[in-house]
Amino acid sequence: MREPKLREIDGRAFLRRLHPMVQVYAEAMSPPYEQLPGRHTIMARHTAHPRFRAMVAERPRPVPGLPGAVRGFAYGFHGERGQWWHDVVYEALVREGGPAHAAHWMDDSFEVAELHVHPDAQGRGLGRGLLSSLCAGRTERTVVLSTLDGERETPARRLYRSVGMVDLLTAFDFPGGGPRYAVMGGALPLSEPLAEYRRPASSNS
Repeated sequence: MREPKLREIDGRAFLRRLHPMVQVYAEAMSPPYEQLPGRHTIMARHTAHPRFRAMVAERPRPVPGLPGAVRGFAYGFHGERGQWWHDVVYEALVREGGPAHAAHWMDDSFEVAELHVHPDAQGRGLGRGLLSSLCAGRTERTVVLSTLDGERETPARRLYRSVGMVDLLTAFDFPGGGPRYAVMGGALPLSEPLAEYRRPASSNS
């Protein structure tokens, strides 16, 4: 079976792949089924945000020119006031550390909205490849994102820490309910993976 290939796609190509990407999100995150139509709508709306950028990992199909089988994806955009996630996190950071603290992280930020790899494609370095490619060449000062929080360190948290990202908020409840999240941030460009997080050279990452 051919390994997935990473490449950048524009907004129109992103929308053409929206259904299989939501399926990857569902497999990776196991959300309640009734939330999936709303996630589909949110992701479509995000393509209109400033400086939208998306990466996809997919296996090519036998017929040239058709979208491949999506195994992972990541996308983000320039954060600014008026965006729901941006405003919620900004106000929380003001409460946590004051206006200057919030401004440092959020005033010139690249917001990674989603990064997911299908469970049967995990452990091969696709998540790291998607993150690195997505953030490469961005001119914002910081990168910020939210990821599930919990008692145990998740592979996603380890990935983000390995490139220099730190916790900005933990056990955070977004409005509307749902699980608790950690909000993490880092400086751009991303750091090289720390030695303690690197895979052995013989791995398939």
